[in-house]
Amino acid sequence: MKTHSIILFSIFIAFSSCVSKKKLHNEQKRVKDLQTDSIGTHTRLNNCNLSVADLEKEKAEMAKAMFNLSSSSQITIENSKLTIAEQAKRLQDLQMLIQSQKNILNKLKKTVADALINFKPDELSVELKDGRLYVSLQEKLLFKSGSAVVDPKGKDALLKLASVLNATQDISVMIEGHTDNVPIKGKYEDNWSLSTARSTAIVRILIADSKVDPKTIIAAGRAEYYPVADNTTADGKSKNRRTEIILSPNLKELFKLLNQ
Repeated sequence: MKTHSIILFSIFIAFSSCVSKKKLHNEQKRVKDLQTDSIGTHTRLNNCNLSVADLEKEKAEMAKAMFNLSSSSQITIENSKLTIAEQAKRLQDLQMLIQSQKNILNKLKKTVADALINFKPDELSVELKDGRLYVSLQEKLLFKSGSAVVDPKGKDALLKLASVLNATQDISVMIEGHTDNVPIKGKYEDNWSLSTARSTAIVRILIADSKVDPKTIIAAGRAEYYPVADNTTADGKSKNRRTEIILSPNLKELFKLLNQ
């Protein structure tokens, strides 16, 4: 009986020992699993922290870019405002300069018309056209047919005009000779020669007799190629036989403003 009891106790001890070892093994495995999970969790946490840091850096860079864009846009807007203001002033200056040129021409027209008031409308005319003042003198006032010698009455008109030119600053003078379309015979080779000779004859009177500045004068001959009337009628041909003295204000300041 005693022997039987000892055997049972030994079996119990052996069984208890097996159970303890199994439980220990299970606990050890659970601890190991927990350690593995902890390492994984820490790894994921570190990755999240790195992602957050990257996002914060990206956010800071975006904020900086937005600030730079805002500053650049503000500068662009300010520059645009300045450009618009400059353009507005330039336009205003241009309008004032153009109006000033118009005023000069209107005043000049009146002065020339007053100086030549004693001559008949069929002898000369004074008109504004294309921003210039045209003083058109007919052949019968200045020349005999086919001649480039200025008649005394025509010379009187030129001297009166010269007095206005000498009293006016910044005016250029273009003298254009014109003919009808009838071929010339005699001293001059053609209408080109006659129209040019007539314009240069007038230049000589203005320079030699009235001391008009020669640097302001241009002489040209246009023959029959710029008619103002029909060359098929006697009246039209008479109107085409003329000398035009074209007065233009100095446009240096206007061109300077336009080229800015």
